[in-house]
Amino acid sequence: MPSDVEYSPVGEGLGMRDYWLYVWLRRAAVIAAHVTGLGLTLIISLLSRPGTSLFSWHPVCMSVAYCLCMTEGILLFSAERSPFCFKSRKCKVRLHWFCQALVLIAAATGLGFMLASKNVSELPHLVTWHSWLGISTLAATVLQASCGICLIFPKLLRLSSSPLRLKLYHATCGLLVYLLATVTVVSAMFSDWFQATVKGVAWWGFLLLPLFPALVVMNQITNAYLPRKKITS
Repeated sequence: MPSDVEYSPVGEGLGMRDYWLYVWLRRAAVIAAHVTGLGLTLIISLLSRPGTSLFSWHPVCMSVAYCLCMTEGILLFSAERSPFCFKSRKCKVRLHWFCQALVLIAAATGLGFMLASKNVSELPHLVTWHSWLGISTLAATVLQASCGICLIFPKLLRLSSSPLRLKLYHATCGLLVYLLATVTVVSAMFSDWFQATVKGVAWWGFLLLPLFPALVVMNQITNAYLPRKKITS
């Protein structure tokens, strides 16, 4: 007997698209998430002053990986207005692969600079919550990339799950990885380096900035894969 539950965008068939204010607010939120991810990456890169030390490259690489590449890699699938809205689904998937590959490369590079900086300074590793969260995020990112490979080559890997179910698992795990990355970025705001660089009201602004793209990404993924009852006429 066929299932009476399907995965499709929330609001489909419910008349939500007829409300122009709802539509434009969603579009504005997605555009703001793009701007926030890019702006946060640029500002952190400027504050880090890359090249002044080995450590200075760590915030740059990590912000490029998670604030920019991972955010864009997910938001390009948004049904709302996007810089990639004119691209086909197949092209979006390829761009998603490319963005996630950049995430892994930039994150691994940032980790390398951090390890080198600690070794040169003869400081201990993994002594803060941020460092443990960072390692956990990087490990989760690698696992999520492996899930993506399974989604690309299900027949070659002889997976029994249906493509729809694999997409659901991939999207759900991707959301968890992105939320973990957001927590890691927020924890970086409490580091000695960041608190010495940014103070006062500006610090509170930086603390809130990573949360906005996370809310937009969470809304996008849950809307795309939230189960609902089929509406029959």
